[in-house]
Amino acid sequence: MTLHLPDAHGALRAHEPRTEPLPTLRATPGSAFTSRTVFSAAHVVADPYADTGPDGPAAVDWDTTLAFRRHLWSHGLGVAEAMDTAQRGMGLDWATAAELIRRSAAEARATGGRIACGVGTDQLTTTTATLAEVRSAYEEQLAVVEESGAQAILMASRALAATAQGPDDYLEVYGHLLRQAAEPVILHWLGPMFDPALEGYWGSSDLDTATDTFLEVIAAHPDKVDGIKVSLLDARREVDLRRRLPQGVRCYTGDDFNYPELIAGDDQGFSHALLGIFDPLGPLAAEAVRVLDTGDTDGFRALLDPTVELSRHLFQAPTRYYKTGVVLLAWLAGHQSHFTMVGGLQSARSLPHLARAYELADGLGLFPDPKLAEERMRNLLSLYGVNQ
Repeated sequence: MTLHLPDAHGALRAHEPRTEPLPTLRATPGSAFTSRTVFSAAHVVADPYADTGPDGPAAVDWDTTLAFRRHLWSHGLGVAEAMDTAQRGMGLDWATAAELIRRSAAEARATGGRIACGVGTDQLTTTTATLAEVRSAYEEQLAVVEESGAQAILMASRALAATAQGPDDYLEVYGHLLRQAAEPVILHWLGPMFDPALEGYWGSSDLDTATDTFLEVIAAHPDKVDGIKVSLLDARREVDLRRRLPQGVRCYTGDDFNYPELIAGDDQGFSHALLGIFDPLGPLAAEAVRVLDTGDTDGFRALLDPTVELSRHLFQAPTRYYKTGVVLLAWLAGHQSHFTMVGGLQSARSLPHLARAYELADGLGLFPDPKLAEERMRNLLSLYGVNQ
């Protein structure tokens, strides 16, 4: 049956939902990719019955949250846990994030899945933290991740961005952390489009200057850096950066606008992946990487290029609210029973935005049960007063 979807001008357009999903994608539990290391940053599923509000502690549906991680692992993807996709700093408090890390790491051990977890400073509640307090906060979180047995991802810190007086402070803090890290970590450079509080990270708003500082951190401790995760939405800059990395240090693209070309690479190299868009694209992304494993770059691009329009829509400005579209698609795909988010973030995107996300995802055949997705979208439209 036709769905009438609203646009930003109040007009309705007709959409004919698919009746069948994409042909079944191969699921190979425990099978690793051979050409790329690929992580999906995963969202958390809220407990819809919890009596809490946007300013209260996060309430998580643990069973459904962990089931979604098993879904990603079943397709061979790694899970990047407790990252910004899981609403770190946007509804997910540190105490709940620590519990998420422990539970997901235990689940990874039980299922043989790969996991890396975010280490930040979001337990700091003051806006005037000292560098010593920032280091201590990082150390506390690093200990939680290492004790869980997961790989650590050193995330960008709002507190450090607010406190640091210049590049030397970043060199000191990161050098301190890398010297004590038990295993090589992933360094995360998240641009201000994802979090405005990170403007001027690495000590400068000039990206060339910031890049030099970032590379200086890595060059001083190459044995402690497994790779870097770059989320600047600038493909040319990422390519230039990865070509300057020390031998053996990976570049994990976090560019949700240009990921097919960056993962495919060129004659001078390629990017691995750590992407929020691989949360809704999990099975399709895994299938594309398996095609790439055979050396078929054209086949890889043929599968993944059509998904870029959806990704650019979900990550459009204000980019930090992309999580709302990710959770919408998880609900429509049947991975959870409701469209509720910690912190009430389900309200962060407009109905026209959500309608377009459904339309694009349905067109790609991403929903395992298109009829269920149609019914749920119809209910959401009705809730907003859109008559069908």
